[in-house]
Amino acid sequence: MSSAYLSLGCNVGDCRANLATALRRLHAREDVTVTGVSSVYITEPVGGIEQPSFLNLAAALETELTPEELLSACREIETGLGGREGRQHMGPRPIDLDILLYEQLEIAAGDLIIPHPGLLERAFVLVPLAEIAADAELPGGGTVAEALRSCADGHGVEADRERPRLDWRNQPSEPK
Repeated sequence: MSSAYLSLGCNVGDCRANLATALRRLHAREDVTVTGVSSVYITEPVGGIEQPSFLNLAAALETELTPEELLSACREIETGLGGREGRQHMGPRPIDLDILLYEQLEIAAGDLIIPHPGLLERAFVLVPLAEIAADAELPGGGTVAEALRSCADGHGVEADRERPRLDWRNQPSEPK
């Protein structure tokens, strides 16, 4: 089994249901186990496009999938939840799954880039990841916590104080 970390985000539709469904679909696979999920964070969008705030979280996985297979599984979940069709780069989306880390691998092959290219510059990725994996070693050295301390991203990231935890295992229904 290999360890991997994902970032999940949403700012269109029923975001909590979409995030929960994505986690359940990952966990339902025989070759993936979701071992940890961060709190939910409300984050300002980046990229200069006018859009609603995002809900973001990080998830820790143990998987038998290769990085390529994990990317394919993430894309399949996104497509199933309407997250890939016609989406604008850095634009609004009903679901977004990104592989942040996969073991200590560094990969740059087409659409598969690990560690995620924005990992060290984006607070909305580092804050939830640090909650569940502060001591995780980054390829090239340092830890997630150290990367967060040196991150200069000025975009707002705040814990969802009203509903900080996502009850992803017990969400009553699948979104359409």
